[in-house]
Amino acid sequence: MTAVSATAAPSRATPLAAAARRNAWTLGLFGFLVVLLAFTKIINPDYGVAGLQGLAIAVLPLALATVGQAIVVIAGGIDLSVASMMALVAVITASQMQGQSPEFGLVVVAGVLLFGLLLGAINGSLIVVTRVPDIVVTLAMSFVWGGFALLVLNTPGGKAVSWLRELVLGPVGVDVLPKALVVLVVLVGVIWIPLRRSRLGLSIYAIGSNRLAAFRSGVAVGRTKVAAYALTGLFAALGGLSVVASTGIGDPKPGPYTLPAVAAVVLGGVSLAGGRGGIVGPIIAVVILQMIRTDMTFLNLDTNLAVVFQGLILIGVVMIGSFVQLRRGRG
Repeated sequence: MTAVSATAAPSRATPLAAAARRNAWTLGLFGFLVVLLAFTKIINPDYGVAGLQGLAIAVLPLALATVGQAIVVIAGGIDLSVASMMALVAVITASQMQGQSPEFGLVVVAGVLLFGLLLGAINGSLIVVTRVPDIVVTLAMSFVWGGFALLVLNTPGGKAVSWLRELVLGPVGVDVLPKALVVLVVLVGVIWIPLRRSRLGLSIYAIGSNRLAAFRSGVAVGRTKVAAYALTGLFAALGGLSVVASTGIGDPKPGPYTLPAVAAVVLGGVSLAGGRGGIVGPIIAVVILQMIRTDMTFLNLDTNLAVVFQGLILIGVVMIGSFVQLRRGRG
């Protein structure tokens, strides 16, 4: 009996250990987040339920933008127009909801989500058709989408319907569980989990890992890339909706989401070369970056230093990744 138990124990532990090794970076980030939360509580003992509620609301738009950015980076690309797409969706949403019934608000939400898919698909199609590098096309399109946002509203305005605001403000059940966190988990889970296990998801990883090998394996590289950018547009639309939900209005000025999203993607363990990574790590990275800014406020430090830290973190992670790749190549 003892021998059987001793034999069975390693077999149960082996998959768990393998999973821990595969997700070591994400687990490390989560541990660092726990330490950061404890540090925040030490420097500000009053930080509690209200602080967590504010943190979840502040994190939601950037987290959604980061998930969209992660998908396209896994596919071997990058999208610098995420913030402009968010702004365009936000002003359309706020302007169309103003003075309308809650039921019409549902129509607006459905419409702007489809619109987000279209915006991303346009970005992807231009990249595939013109064969111009992703960074150039999406940088140019950021000005296009930003210009359209100013045509819709040249100043912040519009108004969100009440149910959209109630969707992210406040707690769910117990005070310690913010609605914004629940919305984030549900949206990401509903879209990412089926995508990750689908043929499209596998194709996205394949073209990011080795585009030529994916093509030779029968993957429709062009269509897959367009689909990846369309999904990025969808998450940008969700991010724009979350901005309207938290502020109640639409702002045509793109928020600070594009570069922080790239930083969170890299910090979260997604390879800029494509083909490797997930979305849990980048979401944790978003929370870490926001907590650093919050702690700087509590310590009476210039919050602009947070941008400096983001750049240093980005450089550090890229250097570590390059070193690991170099060692693997030598091995």
